[in-house]
Amino acid sequence: MTDLVLVRHGETIWHAENRYTGSSDIPLTPRGREQAERLAVWAKQARPDALWVSPLLRARDTARPVAEAAGLEPREDARLREVDFGRGEGLTTADMRDAFPERLAAFHADPSHHHLPDGEHPADAVERGMACLREIHRLHPDGRVLIVGHSTLNRLLLCRLTGAPLSEYRRLFPLMRNCAITEVRLNGAYGAADRASLLQFNTPAEAFGDSPAPSAGPEEETP
Repeated sequence: MTDLVLVRHGETIWHAENRYTGSSDIPLTPRGREQAERLAVWAKQARPDALWVSPLLRARDTARPVAEAAGLEPREDARLREVDFGRGEGLTTADMRDAFPERLAAFHADPSHHHLPDGEHPADAVERGMACLREIHRLHPDGRVLIVGHSTLNRLLLCRLTGAPLSEYRRLFPLMRNCAITEVRLNGAYGAADRASLLQFNTPAEAFGDSPAPSAGPEEETP
């Protein structure tokens, strides 16, 4: 079994205005760097076996103190990059309502089948993301791997891994907090890395204090 810790990068300079940040390479704020340092404290105690990172700047800058604290060499993988929001890149919801109101309404109704104009189809993003997770599962069949990535891709992957429709990702997982701990277990009993158990979701890294994040034992079952 492989445990995957899915982490959204730290806060960026577009966070305050809630601008859609997909393929745009936006740096962290001072607060974002502080969040990354708190994640590094968690990683030093939890001692993950590997660190995989999106190549976008905000993810790499989040992973840097984590790598130093945990003594790991970060592995960048383009398949972990954020979903490209096309014409929505850099815009707020209000901006998009002015620019393409009908497309925005369709997106809110079903974000999987009606993605933002000129943007990446969520199904395509999930396929590349899952390909990366399968490789991680193959390389670390009994490990715990920290993945520093992005909100929308992570939420889509959570839907795929738990068997939920992709169209539900905004409703089921409305928020992934910056540098919070979300952990899933790829269950070898299924014979593949396409189904998982959700061990924890959106837990602040600092909530664990000086103790590593708990992880359910391989023999534990829910009554």
